[in-house]
Amino acid sequence: MTEAGLGGSGFGTWSGTYQFTARRLIAARTIEDVRLAVAAGGRVRALGTRHSFNDLADNGATLVTVTGIAPDPVLDEASRTVTAGAGTTYGAIAAWLQERGWALGNLASLPHISIGGAIATGTHGSGSGNRVLSAAVAGLDYVDADGELRHAGRSDPGFDAMAVGLGAFGIVVRVSLDVEPAYLVRQDVYAGLSWDRALAGLDEVMSAGYSVSLFTDWSGESVQAWVKRRVAGPDDAVPAELCGARRDPGPARLADSPVDNLTAHGAAGPWSQRLPHFRADVTPSNGDEIQSEYFVDRRHGPASLEAVRRLAPLVTPLLLVTEIRTTAADGLWLSGSYDRQTLAIHFTWRNRPGPVDGAVREVEAALAPFGARPHWGKVSHLGAGELEPLYPRLSDARALFERLDPQGRFSCRRLERLGVRAIR
Repeated sequence: MTEAGLGGSGFGTWSGTYQFTARRLIAARTIEDVRLAVAAGGRVRALGTRHSFNDLADNGATLVTVTGIAPDPVLDEASRTVTAGAGTTYGAIAAWLQERGWALGNLASLPHISIGGAIATGTHGSGSGNRVLSAAVAGLDYVDADGELRHAGRSDPGFDAMAVGLGAFGIVVRVSLDVEPAYLVRQDVYAGLSWDRALAGLDEVMSAGYSVSLFTDWSGESVQAWVKRRVAGPDDAVPAELCGARRDPGPARLADSPVDNLTAHGAAGPWSQRLPHFRADVTPSNGDEIQSEYFVDRRHGPASLEAVRRLAPLVTPLLLVTEIRTTAADGLWLSGSYDRQTLAIHFTWRNRPGPVDGAVREVEAALAPFGARPHWGKVSHLGAGELEPLYPRLSDARALFERLDPQGRFSCRRLERLGVRAIR
């Protein structure tokens, strides 16, 4: 275990758009290190790969990063689960599983993020029939407020709050995930998909593959579709067009990301190398960006997209790209897809904090009539008053977290502003 003071160090999130106020950082090498850090007293928060865009992980006191703990993956073929350190990246566990003929059912577009951080914030991946990454969690090992190692599984009361737990009840050190036999995926790009056709047949478009992403900067009359299909073999044929849009032979481009950083198009490959948008072995971008994202009921998808389109004169000049995806409903209390089929509208903004802040507020106002839930780890101005009606089990989750951590050891100001923890 190593410890460093952070006062005035400029230590921040992956993008550098938020600087932590915590006074010290403990880099745990073992689970025992985490137990000792918590047992020492005071407020403490877990820190993963820092791929967030707000102060969710910050507490002004002590941060404990678990990314230095050995992954030590354990595959249980009988129960179809894999258990690994929470600080392990999805890219690392995906490669490990692929080598052994196994797979996860879903991956985020960025494989560089830690398992613990991704599930804690409801990070989702894509696919109309695929649930968010947290829905694959079969069990959690975590250090509680007394510094004791605990286990929680799907059959335990309150587990549906803990799977997307925002770090509010303890520090997760190991995670068990559902697995399935490995499979092949091919991704193809369809350029020039008209907005009119996309909105008129949004369910058809978003269900055209195992995972579908639409990309736009909200200017113009068309979008680009990335379609990832599960295939039986490398020679499986794929459609030449999608709702009037022709398949683009490439090379694919995504905002300002180098082409070589993107996963391959136009040819089948292992799920681990096709479900993400970015290759795990390279840096995806320079990180000079701000992100926000909102989840709406899929029934309101076309209307919510039209509402954002009307903001194009404001949004487009400040934007690198928007990605539009879908996820299946789940029963996790703090998931963006809780109890509803979901359309996710993601914004990758240029690093212009003042103007972007104003644009985010306008987007939130435009999406408010559709019950848009914000991504917990990205920029948002919604507080407890707005969130309570959006998350029917928010008060139940808060009660559980307060019971597990009555002194607020794992709380922080953001959790209190959001109504996830009691104000102290």
